[in-house]
Amino acid sequence: MPESPQVHATSRPTPPPGGPDLRRRTFLAVAGAAVAVVAGAGAAGAHDGRGWGPRPPVHPGPPRHHGGPAGAERAAVAFVRAATDAYPALNTGPRLAQSYTDELGLFSTAFVYDNALAVCALLADGRRGSVETARVIGDGLLFAQEHDPDHADGRLRQGYNVGPYTFYDGSPQPDGFVRADGAANVGWQFGFLGTAVGDMAWPGIALLQLYRATRDPRYRDGAVRIGEWITATTWSTAPLGGFSFGVDGANQPVPNGSTEHNVDCVAFFTMLRKATGDRRWGGAVEHARRFVERMWEPASGWFWTGTNDGVEINRDPVPLDPATWSRLAIGDRRYDPALDWAASALAVTDDAAAPTSQLPDGEQVSGVTFSTASLTSTAQYNGITVHPQGVWLEGTAQLATSLLDRDRRGDRQRAEALLAQVRHAQDVLGGGQHLGGVEVDGGVVAASSLLDSGFGFGYFQVQHVGATSWFLLASTRSNPMRWDGLR
Repeated sequence: MPESPQVHATSRPTPPPGGPDLRRRTFLAVAGAAVAVVAGAGAAGAHDGRGWGPRPPVHPGPPRHHGGPAGAERAAVAFVRAATDAYPALNTGPRLAQSYTDELGLFSTAFVYDNALAVCALLADGRRGSVETARVIGDGLLFAQEHDPDHADGRLRQGYNVGPYTFYDGSPQPDGFVRADGAANVGWQFGFLGTAVGDMAWPGIALLQLYRATRDPRYRDGAVRIGEWITATTWSTAPLGGFSFGVDGANQPVPNGSTEHNVDCVAFFTMLRKATGDRRWGGAVEHARRFVERMWEPASGWFWTGTNDGVEINRDPVPLDPATWSRLAIGDRRYDPALDWAASALAVTDDAAAPTSQLPDGEQVSGVTFSTASLTSTAQYNGITVHPQGVWLEGTAQLATSLLDRDRRGDRQRAEALLAQVRHAQDVLGGGQHLGGVEVDGGVVAASSLLDSGFGFGYFQVQHVGATSWFLLASTRSNPMRWDGLR
């Protein structure tokens, strides 16, 4: 993951004139956010909507008891479907799910990383209504690919608008996912215009999982276009190799290389070769895998975050998701110590008694945080001080998913303990929040208390499609990064 400057956001930023401010899931966000990032494909790179702060601090609503594991899963599925259907008057055909509840302040932003996860989670759920919603989102990804307002090369942007709002400067955004001119409604207001490798590989994975489930060739063909964009645009010839970060909103190359993104590419290109029978994708798999191998630190049992220039390794901070995703995508026993490192070194317990905790009185939630930097940060986002023991619920569910995939002695028990914590957070956090102005229930919040990723963005206590989808994937013992991994 490229190194990102730490941001102390004290006011609402406006998009920079040349495109988004590139940070991690910056592209991670943005997967995540842009200018004054605080929140699209997921640590070493960036994609998924990670990070703005709500205008006021988010106050917990009333507890939402969901009735045990089965009830928690049903509630989570209902939340993902509600996020997809948040603007029914405007979005009657292919569409995307709003990534976060309205309280985050990103309005109707839909990050493609979150939507890719939603597709996989709904397919893993397997019920007819869930599969139908997965197809609606997959069709939305294809629509965005085919109706980009500026490009016809198969790319997807980091994020899109899916409903109307008035931006902070007073300018109206009247459209749904499809603009009045018929183009996909790219997220220019927040600067979510770039295209990152992780933000391409994850939708590619989702489209291939849809193809496997439905045998509709449109999904396979859309994934092929994504593969062709990645290999044509981001194949790095720098000494560390792999695939570079992508392009910014002005379509300029970003030379950073992300471990996380290259893990994504190993998964995506492996699946693409199986889906198409085309041997050319095998070379792409090996190109990405060699980069990941160079980032492995066997003495410590972790993966470095990536590179800023293709020459030198970026060694600080060390994030969680290369550890979890390497297990899911590669499954090499050499890398199994990364899960044990993450479960120990990034373990946190958020206790309401701590001065910077935002938990309701008397509550406690345990899990893991985003990176080594999260454990010591004193950053502020929109005037709120981060909590070093804040639990990253998405990452906690990722770790549970990966432990279940590894399935060594004790892994199931450890995974279930983590899932119990996520279910507890689902019950007691995020009540009274909204999608498109309508109160919703069942989603898992991004973080138990405001936490700093260490890459220039943070996570808040707001319901999140990405965190909810990883919870569903873990609950169904699914692995979205393998061809036959959705049970």
